[in-house]
Amino acid sequence: MNVSEIMTEEPVSIKEGDFVTHARQLMRDYFFRGIVVVDEGNRLVGMLNDQDIMNVTSTRSNVTVSGYARQSPTITPDMDLVKAAKLMVQSKQNRVPVVKSTTDRTVVGILSDVDILRNVELPRNISKTIEAIMTKKVKTCSPDERVSKVWNYMIETDYTGIPVVSKKGDPIGMITRRDIIKSGALRMAIEDERATRPNESPKVEKIMSTPAYTLSENDSIKSAIDIIVQRDIGRITVVNEQGKISGIADRQDLLESVVKGWSE
Repeated sequence: MNVSEIMTEEPVSIKEGDFVTHARQLMRDYFFRGIVVVDEGNRLVGMLNDQDIMNVTSTRSNVTVSGYARQSPTITPDMDLVKAAKLMVQSKQNRVPVVKSTTDRTVVGILSDVDILRNVELPRNISKTIEAIMTKKVKTCSPDERVSKVWNYMIETDYTGIPVVSKKGDPIGMITRRDIIKSGALRMAIEDERATRPNESPKVEKIMSTPAYTLSENDSIKSAIDIIVQRDIGRITVVNEQGKISGIADRQDLLESVVKGWSE
């Protein structure tokens, strides 16, 4: 299977001279986790993702996206999907632009980790359980915490989502970058004066995603992939026999486990 069979053609893109405020609006309108940045000739400049948006520390209307676009691996329509997946894992990007050829950087499509996870056959030697690939040290938050605090923590640690737990420590939801961008709760600017006064920042419970999608440590990687693809979520919470959080597995973890299986 090659990239052209599963990529999305004619992706929404943004010009390198467009304003950051416009990029934020597109992310909110389309629930994007990343947007392709192109020049006036529709040639690839780079990729702007939600972390880049969160790191922009100015609300001035004249700030453009040109300085925030990240380099992307060169993915072409005729490339084998296994090779494309390996390049995506290496670059740690969950969406990568597809260009016409290695010499013609005209953008013709976009490929996501979900596209790959939805369409590939899992290698036989893939890890059997989620416990083998999950991240075990999990940061959690309460529904009463302020979004500004969670937001700042995401920026510091590069986390994409944090489980929300009850007072008893039971998982009740998830707060993600996409939730923050979609809500516009902090106007997507670190120096927003309201974000420096925590008591005026919205509570996590106001914008978090529910319900909490969970699997046990002994559930299969395939079951995690199925839930993430079907529910269009970025990560799954893993719980132990007592129902308490013991780990988290996101799409990057799952794609890495697939690529590792192919390599071995």
